[in-house]
Amino acid sequence: MKRRLHLRLALVIIALAAGIVAIATISIVLETHYHFTMYQEQHEASGMDGNAGALAYHLEQALIQTILWTGLGSITLAVILGFYVARRISEPLVHMKRIAERMSSGQWHSRVHVKGEDELAQLGASLNSLADQLRQQEQLRVTMTEDIAHELRTPLATLKSHMRAMEDGIWAPTPERIHACCEEIERLAELVAELEDLTHVESPTFQLDRRMASLEEVIRRAGDLVYAAFREKGVDFICRTDPGLQLAMDPNRMMQIMVNLLSNALKHTPQGGAVYVEAVDEGAQVSLLVKDTGSGIPAEELPYIFERFYRAEKSRSRRTGGSGLGLTIVKQLVTAHGGTLYAESGEAGTSMYIKLPKQL
Repeated sequence: MKRRLHLRLALVIIALAAGIVAIATISIVLETHYHFTMYQEQHEASGMDGNAGALAYHLEQALIQTILWTGLGSITLAVILGFYVARRISEPLVHMKRIAERMSSGQWHSRVHVKGEDELAQLGASLNSLADQLRQQEQLRVTMTEDIAHELRTPLATLKSHMRAMEDGIWAPTPERIHACCEEIERLAELVAELEDLTHVESPTFQLDRRMASLEEVIRRAGDLVYAAFREKGVDFICRTDPGLQLAMDPNRMMQIMVNLLSNALKHTPQGGAVYVEAVDEGAQVSLLVKDTGSGIPAEELPYIFERFYRAEKSRSRRTGGSGLGLTIVKQLVTAHGGTLYAESGEAGTSMYIKLPKQL
C-alpha cells in the first residue's frame, strides 16, 4: 500500500512527540531514583536525629535540577529533530521549485528526481510530464512556424515575381496571368482557413454538436459535394453502407471528415481508377472505410501522414499535394468523436479506416 504524505507527516510528528515524552519520562524516573537513593544514604549516615532539613533541601534541589535538565534536553532534542524533519520534507519541494524555475527559463530537459510513491513523488512525476509536454509544444511551435513560413514563401514569391514583371512591363497583364495570381491568392486563403480550423479543433474549448444522425445521409451529402470533381477526373465513386445506420456524431464535422478523405483519395487516384466508401455496423461501433486505387504510400511514410504539413511525396507541390493539413484535421475530429483513425497502403492503393462509437 502506498504511504500517503499526510500519513507520513502524522507518523513523524507522533514519533517526535512520543520520543520526547519517553526520554523525559525515563530521565525523570532515573534522576529521581538516583537522588532518592542518595537522600536515603545521607539520611542513614546522619542518623535518625540528623539534619532532616538539609536533606529535604537537597532532595528539593535534586528534583528541580532533574526537571530543568530534562526540559532542556527535551527542547534541544525537539529543535534538532524539528530541523531534521523539516529539511527532509522541504528538500524535495525546494528541488521541485528549482526545476520549475529552470523549466520557466526554457530548460525543458530538466527533470525532478524524487523517490517513493507518495504525493511528493506523484507531484515530481507530474512536473516531469509537464516538462515533456512543454518541450513537445515548443518543438511543435518552432516546427509549425517553419512549416507555415515555407508554405507561404512559394505562393508569395510567385505573386511577387508576377506582379513585378507586370509592373516593369516585362509581362502584359493578360487575363491568364491575372488568373494565375488569383489562384495563388486562393491557395493562400485556403491555407489560412485550414490553419484557423485546425487551431479551433485543437483548442481545449472545442466541442462537438453531437446527436443521433444518419451516417448514410452524411456520406451521401459528402459524395454530392465531390461528385463533379470525380466525374471531371474520370474516377468512379462507389459507396456501400448498411441501411439505416445511425450514430452519435456532429453531422457537419462528420461531413468535413468525409469530404477531406474523399478529396485526398481523389488527388492520388489516376484517371480510370475508383474510390470506395464502406460503412459497416459492428454493434457498439461503426467501421468506416475510404479506399482508393492510387499508387499507395510507402510503408516508412505511413506513421507521419497525419502530421501537420506532411506530404508523403516531398516532390509534390502545393498545387498537387495540398496544404498538408487535411489529414491532421481529420485525425483531430475523429479523436473528438471518441474514435480511432489509421491507414494502410500498398500497391493497390491506400485505405483509411475509422472506428467510431455509436453512442455518446
